[in-house]
Order: sequence, then structure tokens, then C-alpha cells
Amino acid sequence: METMTAREELLELISHARGDEKHDASSFSTLDAIQVLYEVMNVDPASPGWQDRDRFLLSKGHGPLAYYAVLAHNGFFDGDELARFMSWNGILGAHPDRLQVPGVEASTGSLGHGLPMAVGVAYALRARRRETQRVFVLTGDAELNEGSNWEAIIHAGSARLSNLTLIVVDNRSSNVDLGEIAAKLRAFAWDAVPVDGRDHDALRAGYTRRADGPTAVVAVV
Repeated sequence: METMTAREELLELISHARGDEKHDASSFSTLDAIQVLYEVMNVDPASPGWQDRDRFLLSKGHGPLAYYAVLAHNGFFDGDELARFMSWNGILGAHPDRLQVPGVEASTGSLGHGLPMAVGVAYALRARRRETQRVFVLTGDAELNEGSNWEAIIHAGSARLSNLTLIVVDNRSSNVDLGEIAAKLRAFAWDAVPVDGRDHDALRAGYTRRADGPTAVVAVV
């Protein structure tokens, strides 16, 4: 029997979930971005609360299945949980719950909240002199219609939060023409690059970049 690739295993895990709350389009648009991120981040599935870990916040919390599949694939919990998605006897809900799901840093789902929270986490790590630990946060392009994101973007650039990386999954779902998102972020002192959101090498290169301020990877899918 042939061994499945990581991608095939993730798709198999996602296929176990049922129900109308799967938000397939949202989940599949983020799968590559999150898969590669967990190959880059410094985390320990055996100790999700490990003090020296990097942090990831899924601001696009209404489409968590790809996130759940990646967490299960990396050993944070058993893959059988995907079959209990949205069930009374399962831990995986329509939005990630940090009190239920090992490895989840923040309960999200209300759009526009994750990036401001990530700015706070990056600040907290700086205050503790732990700036080598990184904070990643993922939003969708349409989520950037929320004004709270731009307040956080302007402030993070001004504060030079070099331990913060924003991942924007741009699947052109916004009903407002945002133009070139990376250029807008660069205008607010972010080191931002657009990449092919399905190209794992390009994603990895984007995630491993560091600058003297916040970085952003705009993953176009």
C-alpha cells in the first residue's frame, strides 16, 4: 500500500467532516498557507502551551477545517475528531475554541478581531523580551474590509513589531476592490510580499523572512 503524501492526508482528514458549516471555499483557500506555516513554526504538539512556542491566530475563524486538519496531522489531537465536527461529543466547532481544541491560541470567528489580538500578543512577547518568538495571524482579503484591521496595521507598523507576520489569503472574495494589498501594507511600514498561495516554496520563503518591522505575505489563490 502506497504511503499518502501530507497533502493527501490533509484532504482525507477534511473529508471526514460533514455538515453545512464546513465552509469548504474558506477552508480550501487556506489549506496550503496553514500547512506550510506549521512546517515553519516552532511548536510542540505534545505541549501546546510550551512557553517558547511561536503563536498562530486564525482570524478567518469561520472556515477552520483546514486548520483542524493541519493540527490533527501534526499530532495536536487525534484525526478521528474530524468525523465529530460540529457534534455534541466532539471538540471541533464551527469556530476554533481555545478552551476545547489543543493548539488553538485564540477563539475566533468574528471578522476583524484576530489581527488586533495578534498585535497584542506580539507586544506581550516584546515586553517579556521574547521577540525571537513569532506571532502569525491569517486573514482573508474580504476580512480587510473591517476597519479594526487597518487600525491594527497602522499601529503595528508604527510600533515596528518585527515578531509579527500577517498572512492574507487573497481569493478575491471582497466585494470592494482593495487594489494591491501588499502595496497598501508597505505604505504603513510593513515588509509585504505577494506570493502564489499554492506555491509551498514561495510561502515558506515569505514566512521565514524577518525585517525591522512587521512582515506580511499576501497569498493569492
